[in-house]
Parts: sequence; C-alpha cells; structure tokens
Amino acid sequence: MTDVIVVGAGPTGLTLACELALAGVDTVVLERLPDRIRQTKGGAIQPRTQELLELRGLLEPMRARAMASEPVNGHFALLPVPLDCTAWDTAHPHVLSIPQWEVEEVLQERAAELGVKVLRDTPVTSVEQSEHGVTVTAGERRVSARCLVACDGAHSTVRKLLGVPFPGRPGTFTAVLADVRLASVSDLVPTAHGHISTLTREAEEGWGMLLPLGGDRYRFTGGGMDGDAPARDQPVTLEEIAGLLRRVYGEQTVPAEVENASRFSDATRQIDNYRAGRVFFAGDAAHIHPPYGGQGLNLGMQDAFNLGWKLAAVLRGHASAELLDTYQTERHPAGAWVLHITQAQRVFAAPRPSADVAELREVFTGLMRLPETNRHLAGLMSGLSHAYDLPGTHPLTGHRVPGLDPALFRSGRPVLLDAAGILPPGLGAVAADPVSGLPGAVLVRPDGYAAWAADTDADLDALTADACWSLLRAG
Repeated sequence: MTDVIVVGAGPTGLTLACELALAGVDTVVLERLPDRIRQTKGGAIQPRTQELLELRGLLEPMRARAMASEPVNGHFALLPVPLDCTAWDTAHPHVLSIPQWEVEEVLQERAAELGVKVLRDTPVTSVEQSEHGVTVTAGERRVSARCLVACDGAHSTVRKLLGVPFPGRPGTFTAVLADVRLASVSDLVPTAHGHISTLTREAEEGWGMLLPLGGDRYRFTGGGMDGDAPARDQPVTLEEIAGLLRRVYGEQTVPAEVENASRFSDATRQIDNYRAGRVFFAGDAAHIHPPYGGQGLNLGMQDAFNLGWKLAAVLRGHASAELLDTYQTERHPAGAWVLHITQAQRVFAAPRPSADVAELREVFTGLMRLPETNRHLAGLMSGLSHAYDLPGTHPLTGHRVPGLDPALFRSGRPVLLDAAGILPPGLGAVAADPVSGLPGAVLVRPDGYAAWAADTDADLDALTADACWSLLRAG
C-alpha cells in the first residue's frame, strides 16, 4: 500500500505529488492519457503562483521555458487597462506566459527527482473506500493507498464514480482553442505579444484572438456570434477554423495546418465539499469557471500547495486529523470567489454587448484607471490579495508574507522567523534581517502564509497551539 494516489497528471496533480513527496509521503500518480497534450493552453502563471513556485525552486525552470515576450500585465474581462501588481510588494508583478504542457514537464521532472511514480495510459475504472484506505482499479492494475486526491479535471472520473454532485450553471457558449499554422495573414493579424485587449477582435459573424507563437504559429481562440456552436465532443475541423479566421481576420488569413484543437465553455460549477471520506478533490475536479483572466491553472495549483503540506503532516503523524478540515474551510471559499469574479467578467467580455453593457464597460474602464481600483482588481486576479481566515489577532495572520528569502522554504516545511529577537532560545527560530512592513516574529506556513505573528510581546501559547508548530518541531 502506498500513502497517496493522485489521479491526474496535470499541473494540479503534479504540484500536489511534488509537495507530498518533498515531505516524505509515498505517492503514485495515475494518468489516463498515454502522452501529454502539447497544446498552448492554460499558459498564464499569475504572480502569487509564481511566488509559491519560487519557494520550491521551480520558478526558474519554468521561466526558462516561457514564451519570449515583453512583460505582460493581467487583465479584467479583456478591458483595455492593464492590471498593475507592483503595488502589492512582489518580486513577480507580471504574468508568466508558458504553455501548460511545459509547466507539466517541469513538475514531472521534479516529481521524478523526488521518487514519484507517474503511471500513464492508466484510466481509473473504479474507486473503493474503507475506513483504512482507498483502492483504485485501473485496467488490470489495482493500487491501494491511505488516501486519494482527484485532480482529474472538469470531467473527473473519480467524482463521477463516487457520485459526487457538481452543482452550478451550464455554459452559455462553446468556443474553440487551437494551435494553428497560418499560410497567409491579413493586416488585422497581430504581429507581437501584448496586452490581451490588443489581441482580441470582434466582427459581425464571429470573434477571435490570435496570439503569435513565433514564425507562422499562432494560438487561436474564437467562436461565432449566434451561439449555435458544435457540441463540446465534436471534433474541431480545419474548415471550421478557416471559416472563423476568414470572418474575423479577413479573406487573406488562411490556415495551413491545425496542430491540435479543443473546445471549451463558460460553465461554472463547484462541489460542495472538497472531501468525501478518504478522497479529496482539487483543481478542475472541484471547480470550473469561465476562462477569463487566466485563473484556472493557478487556482488548482494553489489548491495543491494548500492540501499538500496538510495531508503530509497528518499522514506522517505530525498533526491531528482535524488539520485536513481546513482544506475545505480555506480552499472552498477561495474557489467560490474565483467563480464569482469570473462570472462577473462574463458580462463585460461577452461579444456583441448590448448598448447598456457597452456604456457600463466605458464607465468601468474609467474606474480601472484609478490607482485604488486598479490595485484592488490586480490583487484579486493575481492572487496577491488572497488571505485565509486564521485564528490570531495580528493583522498579518492569514496573509502572504512577502520579502523573505525563498531558499528558506525549499524543504517544504514551516519557518519560524525572529527578526526582532523577541523569541526565547530553543524554539528553532531562524534569525532574520528585518523586512520592511513585517512583524518582529512570524511563523510562516509551508505555503507562504502567516500562521502566527507578533511585533514585540510574543504570545507563546498561541504560537505553540498552531498546527505548524508541531510540524516545525517534528524535524
């Protein structure tokens, strides 16, 4: 029996596998696909996710594979005002553009270094639970573990096998995402990366976005205006993409080849509980939402960073089982909020808006140019403003802790910092240089959030009561 089965080798599943293995938890990943899909999708790593990746030494390998471009700011609902994250005290204020499959390759390389087994071409066909563990059947293979985490996407097999409802609203449109080679282009086709508002175009019979990938390669996103799109499971054809390109970018824009293609919708759903017995849900298996603002990949990876250290601490006997309840109380609201802000963007971003919505867009665009409004939206979309409702009176508690040396967190363990010399010896605190804006002492969780903090008088009872304290002392 292994410790944890992770179903799904996407960014969420591989991030979780790395976090578990880093903590000494035996982990196996089951992936139904025989090979990785090399499609340019899910390619926006937001500033907060970059901070988390840097804590584990994973950011630089991803930067090395990123698409070459000028620094790209985030957006809200495709509106033409870039979101400025520099006011959030981060070393990574720009979105990192990198194809999802490249993210997966970096994560799988790290997972292999940590001893994780990734079994491809292994579709799960049954999941059985008992009070002692979970057994998965995948073809002729049966794997047992103490726990299972479903990271197998919007159409999660695990969720369906367990009969877990996926409430929400169905999509209102279906669109195409494809990597294409263009035989010829019109003057309407963009020639360089830029803010997303400069890459989108609407025409009488369709809308589209072409992102240059180098040479004659582009990532194309588009759809019709009438809402009468093919079904989600219907293959995308060269003729369909040629028609969309012609309507949006003119007769001179002609595709030579479609390298890969898929369909997506703006459906919004979230399961009520991220846990069903010994099975946990993360990423798109737990929540889906409209693809506005580049949120999906980031939300899933942050699920994994939250669950990983908690599950490892409990399985290794360093924390009580109650710690796992905080995965639901912390990440379900985080997911619900992303669903909220992506649904709100649907109003502004919809092609062919009504006259009233067009006026509202103008008003809101003006508001986005105000520094405080821009900062607020930048914090939401980047994840930098997200905080957890944790016990404690210090205002930093539950918030990200900026400005620390990322190398302190390479081991995936919590860090107790004492910059003001207010903690007694023997607590295992790391002496640190004072950081502007941070308290004299702070206990930082493995996912970079403050679990406890003090300016002068340290409340040691509150410190030692925190779950991270036992993990810190476990060695």
